[in-house]
Amino acid sequence: MIVVMDKNYTSDDINQVVNYITNKNLGVNVSKGKHNCVIGILGDTSESDLEKVKALKCVSKLLKVQEPYKKANRLFHPEDTIVNINGNKIGDKHLGIIAGPCAVESEEQIVEIARKVKKSGANFLRGGAFKPRTSPYSFQGLELDGLKLMEIAKKETGLPIISELMSISYLDEFMNTVDVIQIGARNMQNYDLLKQVGKTDKPVILKRGLSSTIEEWLLSAEHIMAGGNKNIILCERGIRTFETYTRNTLDLSAIPVVKKHSHLPIIVDPSHGTGSSEYVESMSKAAVVAGCDGLMIEVHNNPQKALSDGQQSITPEQFDKLMKKIKILSSLEG
Repeated sequence: MIVVMDKNYTSDDINQVVNYITNKNLGVNVSKGKHNCVIGILGDTSESDLEKVKALKCVSKLLKVQEPYKKANRLFHPEDTIVNINGNKIGDKHLGIIAGPCAVESEEQIVEIARKVKKSGANFLRGGAFKPRTSPYSFQGLELDGLKLMEIAKKETGLPIISELMSISYLDEFMNTVDVIQIGARNMQNYDLLKQVGKTDKPVILKRGLSSTIEEWLLSAEHIMAGGNKNIILCERGIRTFETYTRNTLDLSAIPVVKKHSHLPIIVDPSHGTGSSEYVESMSKAAVVAGCDGLMIEVHNNPQKALSDGQQSITPEQFDKLMKKIKILSSLEG
């Protein structure tokens, strides 16, 4: 349930409502916007008599929330969340551009790509150090050495770095190294991992699972938020359907649906979403027009020799041309 405060509320009014709710052994989530304030009620409200809250003069109305996710719900938080990473913002018309190789392969490779994508307009560098591969015989990443190479690229360019965390055992290393932790599609419902990340304040990119509904995706975000971490960015990266002409089916309808039901920013990964470099440009432009808060694009200096997902990676030159078009589109949307 949600308590919508009267527009003329005071701090004492908020305390009065919060005390009433907490005395019922329920949790609260207070969200203040520019012109309003809502108080989310957390927990099982079926046995609590909360109708008396409506009688308080400072309360405008009491609403029931049908969705099982609370903290991620727009009703609990009407204003768009903006995630700030070292001065780079994602959310509420701040378009984040994340680019880099699927996998870190060498210092020369990651530094060269980082310099080129930054010059073209990227404000984040992505690179996989730990790679979840379908085949155990495929390249699994350079692991901790890969993170060290990402750090070198950051020092060279100043770009905040993003990499995928696959195991709780490496959380400390990621906390000390990366600027944003990525939770991949295969780990979207790894609740132990989500809970541990939720205990930190490190920004998190949460990718949608291969066969997950939007509600399941938002509930995974709820696991992170329940631990206290509110710095979450959702990433649509394509879902598994019967279609075989693309690697996955990029669900662009998830953008307006998520924005309707949640305040969390949503970015799009057209590289994994299609699995083909020739579709990256058109789907990137479509995502921006649909209202996404950012793009995650795989860029490799030599896709034909990439150790991971070369078929869906574009070159730095192609990325530069795409960014010129994206800048024009985003200015029109703004």
